[in-house]
Parts: sequence; C-alpha cells; structure tokens
Amino acid sequence: MRRVYLDNNASTPVLPEVLEAMRPYYADHFGNASSIHHHGQETRAAVERARESVAKLLGCRPAEVVFTSGGTEADNLAIFGVLNQGLLRPGDHVISSTIEHHAVLNSCKQLQERGVEVTYVPVDGRCLINPDDVRRALRSNTKLVTIMMANNETGVLQPVDEIGRICAEADVFFHSDAVQAASKVPIRVKEIGCDLLSISGHKFHAPQGVGAVYVRKGTILEPLFYGGSHERSRRAGTENVPGIVGLGKAAELALKAFEHGEDGEMAAQRDRLQSVVLGSVESAGVNGDGAPRVPNTTNIYFDYIEGEALVIALDLKGLAVSTGAACSSGAIEPSHVLTAMGLRPDRARASLRFSLGKQNTADDVDFATQLVPASVDRLRELSPLYNKAAVNT
Repeated sequence: MRRVYLDNNASTPVLPEVLEAMRPYYADHFGNASSIHHHGQETRAAVERARESVAKLLGCRPAEVVFTSGGTEADNLAIFGVLNQGLLRPGDHVISSTIEHHAVLNSCKQLQERGVEVTYVPVDGRCLINPDDVRRALRSNTKLVTIMMANNETGVLQPVDEIGRICAEADVFFHSDAVQAASKVPIRVKEIGCDLLSISGHKFHAPQGVGAVYVRKGTILEPLFYGGSHERSRRAGTENVPGIVGLGKAAELALKAFEHGEDGEMAAQRDRLQSVVLGSVESAGVNGDGAPRVPNTTNIYFDYIEGEALVIALDLKGLAVSTGAACSSGAIEPSHVLTAMGLRPDRARASLRFSLGKQNTADDVDFATQLVPASVDRLRELSPLYNKAAVNT
C-alpha cells in the first residue's frame, strides 16, 4: 500500500544528504569533542563547522549558538537560564501567549508555582497576537516575554519583529520559540531583536534529539545541567556530535532552499491541497485563514466529524496527518490553540493539520486531495450530528 506522510510539523525524515554527513561520526570519527588529541580535535572541528552553519541560518555569530537535545530543552534553557541568574523573585512578572507550545506553557506553569505572575496575551480569530496587547501587559517588574515565531498547529506567523522592538524599548528579555519557523521562513535574530531563540533539528530534516538556542552576546544564562564546561559553560554534557553535524547540514540545505525559492514552491503545493479539499468538501474551512503562515502548513476543520476518527480513516488508506501537536496526541481536551482562537470545542476537535516536507511531491498532494473528501463523506454518513444538521437545513 502506498503511504504518504503529511505530518512534518510533528517530525521530518532525515534527508539523505544529512544522513550521509552524519554517518562518519558514528564509527570513524568517534572522539570526544573535549579531548585534546587528534580524535577529539577532529570531532571538535565538525561541531564548530556545524555551529557556523546554524549561525548563518539564524543570522547570528557562531559563539551565540548553544547546542541542546531539542526544542524543549532549548525553550527551558532560554526561559529558566535567563531568569534563574538571580533576577527572579516571587511576584515578578512574565508575559507569554495562549497559543504557545507546551514546552513554554508548562515552563510558565512551573514559574507560577514559584510565585511568578504570568500574563498570557490572547490571539484573534486568525491566531494572531496583537503586539499592543504585549505592550499593555508590561509592568515595571516584567522580566521576560516569550512568544513563538510560528504556531505549530496553524502555521500562523506572529509579529515577532514588532514585539522585539517593544521589549527592547522596555529593556525586557525577549525569547521566541522558532521551532516551527526554522528553515520554513528566513530568520534574522538581529531584525527580530530577540535575546534568545529556540530551534529543533527534527522539524527540518535533521535527526531527532538535537536542537539549539540562540543566546545574544552579553546575555548570561544559568545552566540547567551541572557538569563540565561544554558549550561555554552554558550546557554541560558531551556533545551529540553526529546529531550536531546533522543539524549543521540541515541548516546548510535550508539556506540553499531559500536561494532556490523552494519555500514558494511548497506554499503553492500547500495552497493547492487546501483549495482542492475545500472545493470538494462542504462545511469546511481553514483555521488561521487570512493570516501570514509558514509555507508548509494548513489546518482545516471538517464540521460534523471527529478529527481523530478522520486521522485513523486516512491512516488506514495510507495518508498520515494529525489533529495538532504530536505531544498532545490522545488528549481528551480540544486543542488549546484552536479554542484560544475562539473555535467551538466541536469544531476544534474536527480540525486536521496537514504539513508538508521537502520529501513531498505533487503526486503526494494529489493522493491527499483524493483521499480526504471521500473519507470525510464516509464519516459524515455515519455521523448523527451531520444527519441532524442535514434535516434542519
């Protein structure tokens, strides 16, 4: 049976070029990058080359890149690292948003348990934050603003440049979770004006288990782990050399893709998928329609069905999609992102995320546009909600 994977916001396949770059560092070049002998210096050089590639992707200095185990650790290191350096006291204040990834939301929850006050700014029906809400939420004791660059469920891009200017004017640390933005849209941390920014390799065709956090020069971090002086004493622990090499190669490929206009090609395929599905299915629509989005993502609601049932039906026919964040799979509650946008719980539960990757082809999109309408129709035939709606119209 043919299988097509359109859940790339959850995780992407490692590209052949990335795997090939990593391969020597599993067997031939195995030295500890902290060792001073030949084997260690060989791997140290590979780590530093990768750091340069990631720095180019983010528009920063190599020394401002700290390697981590992924996006969750990068978010935690950014948030707790900057706040734990003697700055934070009970009653102090942090600003975030209602649509953040749980790596940020649960970090904020932990801060609240320590006595920190957290303001969660809302989004509108397009999943967009109003920068003025951030400005209005600022207090004299606000220590940090943490707002994502692109939402993982809807793909909507947030106005981080303007939020960065607001934070700079107020002299408040600004962190942005760019896990879903890296490689999909150009990132220039200087233009954003952020002090900290997180990325994760497995979201753009590097392996799982590696990520990075940008730390603006002069920003001091208290480490999460205590051990050696790795990563300029900001992240103790022997470096995951193969993973870091893979992250560096994926960053190189992302930059080349921008030069060749591949992001525009992907957006065209995303739009075609969206257009054909909406043209074939009634009582459906795009969550986040009208807002700027990353080029690979569309989130579509299909009224009168359960999204998880549709995910299963499509998977049985060979198409992999999702109802939202992979880390929330199996959750009983509807998506916190979609409900924050004002969607009714039943519509939020009826929503699916389609996210393309570099490996996807026009034939993959054709496959999806054939399967989705037929599967929706079949589930609606079985749905008492749909039958009742049909009777009432």
